[in-house]
Amino acid sequence: MELLNIKELDLTKKKVFIRCDFNVPMDEFGNISDDRRIRSALATINYCLDQDCAVILASHFGRPKGEVDEKYSLAPIARRLHHLLKREVFIAQDVVGDDAVNRTKNLKCCEVLLLENLRFEAGETKNDEIFAQNLASMADIYINDAFGVSHRAHASVEGITHFFAQDKKAAGFLLQKEIQFFGKLINEPVRPFAAIVGGSKVSGKLEALINLLPKVDKIFIGGGMAFTFLKQMGYDIGASLVEDDLLDDAQHVMDEAKKLGVKFYLPIDVVAAEKFSADSVIKITTAQEIPDGWMGLDIGPATVRLYREGLNDVQTVLWNGPMGVYEMDKFARGSTKIANFVADSYATTVVGGGDTADLVQRIGLDNEMSFISTGGGASLELLEGKVLPGVAPLIRG
Repeated sequence: MELLNIKELDLTKKKVFIRCDFNVPMDEFGNISDDRRIRSALATINYCLDQDCAVILASHFGRPKGEVDEKYSLAPIARRLHHLLKREVFIAQDVVGDDAVNRTKNLKCCEVLLLENLRFEAGETKNDEIFAQNLASMADIYINDAFGVSHRAHASVEGITHFFAQDKKAAGFLLQKEIQFFGKLINEPVRPFAAIVGGSKVSGKLEALINLLPKVDKIFIGGGMAFTFLKQMGYDIGASLVEDDLLDDAQHVMDEAKKLGVKFYLPIDVVAAEKFSADSVIKITTAQEIPDGWMGLDIGPATVRLYREGLNDVQTVLWNGPMGVYEMDKFARGSTKIANFVADSYATTVVGGGDTADLVQRIGLDNEMSFISTGGGASLELLEGKVLPGVAPLIRG
């Protein structure tokens, strides 16, 4: 898949609209706790500024549900951008209102304007054509550099592209990098190629699992989704999370893995608790016989050793989804140990965004991984073999 390239556009003296993904985590005091997504956009922003452009930046933040909510203002993002770009970043008081329109009209060469939260407008998530047209009217060029939302058919991601000719739109450097990396990973991995797939539910990862099976040599399952497979195998899983309506699908995945010769690893022991809380009593139990009323909330030490042995010889690792409830220290040990092992390996290590990216960042291993995606949902849809709505209009025709 070859995307329209930003380097082939004539940007000089133009107004360039860059759709970014500045949906960053904040702490309880309203401070940005991880600015990786903002830093990831700098290459595209600086490239445009070097071409003597006026730059209009747009992003969503949180879920304000189509209404103005001061809690979701992009003001903290503007401050961080000012610090990182080392230049003034103006912020509009609205998205397509009078302030935004006047500011974009008067924006001069090499100035940077950040529009307010796109999701303050209901038309954004509805992919409203008029809203998309209003956004497009602000600029001469459109750049999508928001991989994290490119799986959403939203106005600033998909709708807006219909108002720019092919030579007036392109993918930014981050979007290019993500698409190329995942394309190479799925189609030309260095083998043995292993996927570590975790998270709470099979339903969220089912299509990705089915699409990955013909491509990988080994799959390691963790998190709540493992219990649907374990129950289908006839094991006692106590009160652990299970999706009974997907037991047949779980069997299909295991049958396909066997047919394709893919080594399919499931937990052999778990860290179990009677209740889902940080102060609960825990015990380690085999995956075959979790006591009634107890739930598995992390992979156990024997599983960690088994998975380490299985990962020992792999050359490429794709990791999407934690091994347990990593937000609670008591149930984070399995994920942390696997993360440390993956980080220390000589394999190409790819983290599929979302919770897994948050996990490796929390324990300070983000610089030890080969590649960390900025989009959990988007990377998952790529793994499912889908063409993302925000990427399709930027594919070279």
